Amino acid sequence: MDSCVHIYCGDGKGKTTAAVGLAVRAAGCGRKVLITRFLKTDHSGEVAALGLIPGITVTPCEKSFGFTFRMTEE
Repeated sequence: MDSCVHIYCGDGKGKTTAAVGLAVRAAGCGRKVLITRFLKTDHSGEVAALGLIPGITVTPCEKSFGFTFRMTEE
């Protein structure tokens, strides 16, 4: 099986929805899925739901970056 990397970024809505939809489809086809989250907290409905689906692993980023509009040049 080939591996794929999808990166969803940018302004506007739909990034999480697109990632969750693709993850569910891939897991439904027997593929293993890893989702790494960089900007959202662990307390969200999609993380709870994805944790119930075999084959999907959701990991938080080790470092908290905060919201991009609050970030400095560092």
